[in-house]
Amino acid sequence: MHPNALLELATELLHRVLQFKQPADNIVSDFFREHRALGSRERHTLAETTYTVLRQRLLFQHLAQSGKGEMERRLAILAWQGNEGFLRAALSEPEQHWIAQVQAVDRSALPEKLRHNLPEWLAERLHAELGEDFWPFVESMNAAAPLDLRVNTFKAKRDEVRAALAAAGVAAEPTPFSPMGLRIQGKPALHKLDVFTRGDVEVQDEGSQLLALMVDAKRGEMVVDFCAGAGGKTLALGAAMRNTGRLYAFDTSGHRLAALKPRLARSGLSNVYPVQIAHERDDRIKRLAGKIDRVLVDAPCSGLGTLRRNPDMKWRQTPDAVEELRVKQAAILASAARLLKPGGRLVYATCSPLGVENEAIADAFTEANRATFRPLAADEVLVAAHVEGAQALVRHGFLRLWPHRHGTDGFFAAVWQRS
Repeated sequence: MHPNALLELATELLHRVLQFKQPADNIVSDFFREHRALGSRERHTLAETTYTVLRQRLLFQHLAQSGKGEMERRLAILAWQGNEGFLRAALSEPEQHWIAQVQAVDRSALPEKLRHNLPEWLAERLHAELGEDFWPFVESMNAAAPLDLRVNTFKAKRDEVRAALAAAGVAAEPTPFSPMGLRIQGKPALHKLDVFTRGDVEVQDEGSQLLALMVDAKRGEMVVDFCAGAGGKTLALGAAMRNTGRLYAFDTSGHRLAALKPRLARSGLSNVYPVQIAHERDDRIKRLAGKIDRVLVDAPCSGLGTLRRNPDMKWRQTPDAVEELRVKQAAILASAARLLKPGGRLVYATCSPLGVENEAIADAFTEANRATFRPLAADEVLVAAHVEGAQALVRHGFLRLWPHRHGTDGFFAAVWQRS
């Protein structure tokens, strides 16, 4: 493709993404479906340029003010993640002079907001949450995440899968905490590998794997994944149950549950029952009250712990939206808790770094249910699940994962047992 054409496509893609009408990954995927003739290198350049703009939007908008022409074109030039010679071939002489001036700017001397690239409300909350760890957190969130895989232990062993990946030319290392995880640098064409198509692995962040381990689902039990989504943790739970018992995957979105079907087929599991519900008080939930051994509530949340993968989330979330989510989280947790039989385990989790979605919800639930639910120490739960270095993952009795400390997305989890 001619350099001018690729830069024009980058400009068009940024124009769509920066309207923030849909998640960025959906827009990028739709864009690539419209332009099927693009090669893998061109797709990589377009996607990575877009995500670099999203990660450093405030900085690039500030620097772009000194240039001329369409704003999205200037942003694409500043964030370009393709071949530099290719880019220079697409630039006019004034643009080449401008980009040289911009590259000479000392970015370390710029105001904080142009260095952290966060909305002010979010920067304030994270400063309060993290203290001196704020800047390491920001730096980690502005880097791309590695590719984590979960080995389907119902079908395969980690060493076997690692060897199969190596034979296919893909280097994988065991994840430091999850006993069923592998980590890959880069973005290989995983969907073309036999180890993936036969269901031996699924893409799943190590932190998400730890959440499934904390549920400790066992053979023959009745288990509920209350907010299953596309089913990543559902599949991990089903494998832990060795394809026995009954595992309900509840979600209000039929579209998300539909995405579970091909993954479920690959997994070889037949103990999973996807169920679309209207809301957390659905009659189908009420019929199971007091009958369930284990419940995972991976609650709808701000998703701000996944900024390495979804940098647009920081621009699409608002304080009002977080408050609405907090109310919903409390209601979902209270409803899910009613499913458990005596002795059953309840796990509440989010992929948010904000205390209002995490400790605040968990503490309020504990206070309101002291007679029926006993909090369990997360480190003890993790040790029992054979997680290495469990103590490093816990704060104040809760699982607290951070990208700059643990190399995972940002996760929280609290655990209770019903009396």
